[in-house]
Amino acid sequence: MTMQRIGGVAALACAVTYLFGFALLVTVMAEMGFGTNAIDAATVVSATVENPALMITWNTVIYIVNALALTLLIVALASRLKHISPEWGTTSMAFGLVWCTLVLGAGMIANVATERVMALAPSDFDAAVRIWEALHAVELGLGGGNEIAGGVWIFCVSLAGLMYRAFGKIVTGLGLLTGLGGLLTILPPLGEVAGAVFGLGAIAWFIAVGLALLFKGEAVAAQQST
Repeated sequence: MTMQRIGGVAALACAVTYLFGFALLVTVMAEMGFGTNAIDAATVVSATVENPALMITWNTVIYIVNALALTLLIVALASRLKHISPEWGTTSMAFGLVWCTLVLGAGMIANVATERVMALAPSDFDAAVRIWEALHAVELGLGGGNEIAGGVWIFCVSLAGLMYRAFGKIVTGLGLLTGLGGLLTILPPLGEVAGAVFGLGAIAWFIAVGLALLFKGEAVAAQQST
């Protein structure tokens, strides 16, 4: 299997992790207190103690599995762009690996928060709440609460695709819109709406990129090598 096809599978895997995250967020996680602007830490800690396996699974899928799949996609897209423009290929890989590192770090912090809550809550519930609040703030800062790094990478890849016709119009258009949504999460008044645009747009973009790499990657690679 070539790197382009591996990247296509990885892109679809990224879409699946996002779909999994959204599905849990609007169902089980919403009942636990997530998905709102005013998260009640005590409620979250209580829910975590009752079902730690769900929290570990949630964090592992939306952060860690996503980051590992994202790494493969970043390499595949950078390789594709390097055939057209070495500078854009290198730039896209740099931005992408920054995002991937932040996502992976957020997942590790989130799982550590769950472990610390489980250790402290039985003997000191208030301390568990404080620890969760502190670590959750770090998690959000790394990427759970904004999508700037992801927005920059997707926008960069899509802009290069537009300039050099590396991808189809659907992939490029979705990428530019999604990347812009991620960048706008830096503005607090637009954070929630822009975050939704980024999340939903990213699902569509990952699927579009995945299909393009799986079914058109070989033809493009052969054309670029001639």
